[in-house]
Amino acid sequence: MTQSAGTLFEALLHIMARLRGPGGCPWDRDQTPTSLKPYLIEEAYEVLEAIEAGHVPALREELGDLLFQVVFHAQLASERGEFTMADLLAHLSDKMVSRHPHVFGDASVKTPKEALAQWEAIKQHEAETKGRCRSVLDGVPRALPSLLRAQRLQAKAAHVQFDWPDARAAWAKVEEEICEAAAALAGGDRERVREELGDVLFSLVNVARLSTIDAEEALQGAIEKFRRRFTEMEADLIAKGKSIGTVSQDEMERAWEAAKAQERAR
Repeated sequence: MTQSAGTLFEALLHIMARLRGPGGCPWDRDQTPTSLKPYLIEEAYEVLEAIEAGHVPALREELGDLLFQVVFHAQLASERGEFTMADLLAHLSDKMVSRHPHVFGDASVKTPKEALAQWEAIKQHEAETKGRCRSVLDGVPRALPSLLRAQRLQAKAAHVQFDWPDARAAWAKVEEEICEAAAALAGGDRERVREELGDVLFSLVNVARLSTIDAEEALQGAIEKFRRRFTEMEADLIAKGKSIGTVSQDEMERAWEAAKAQERAR
């Protein structure tokens, strides 16, 4: 008979407690919330990699590893008397119900955009009732990758109509920022170059967002394309008995163009 998810989750909590308890695993017993930070990030990225690969068994495994990180942090909090997994789950359930009044209450929304606007309005109300001043831009972690963080911040600003009318209008800003970056390069001011290049990247994210393109995925695609073509260029040179570190710039450029042509032909 197949065990229920609840039963299996309880078993996982007991496994975690035993790993941390007397006679448990020395490594697990030595961990702290700070020491676990890199593993939490790593597991989240491995989930993303599995999603992008479309590999279901890998996704199942990586989601499990990410869940274990959540369980680990809840166990540490419980040991410190801060909160338990039951507290965490109760808070999460209450939050999901209260922020979906169109599902669990009498409210009505018809589109994903309306649902998101309602979600943000409820979060704003929650902050006000707790006496907090909440910015429209709150809720975007500083630790996010820069392109993703830029896109999330821009999207939040767009919810209150602080936005370009379309991608073409945003592209005009890109061209303006490129001119400013070129002037900074000509002037040789490194700090100004850094600032202007940042503005170029930020404005490019706006174009991607308004074109319904994920900027992070677009850059990852470009990086992967470069990696494929570079390694193919290396392989072609090796097949000719040459080394990429010794050929001339012109020959390397010819090999690069050949790798691009081969990829396009495929």
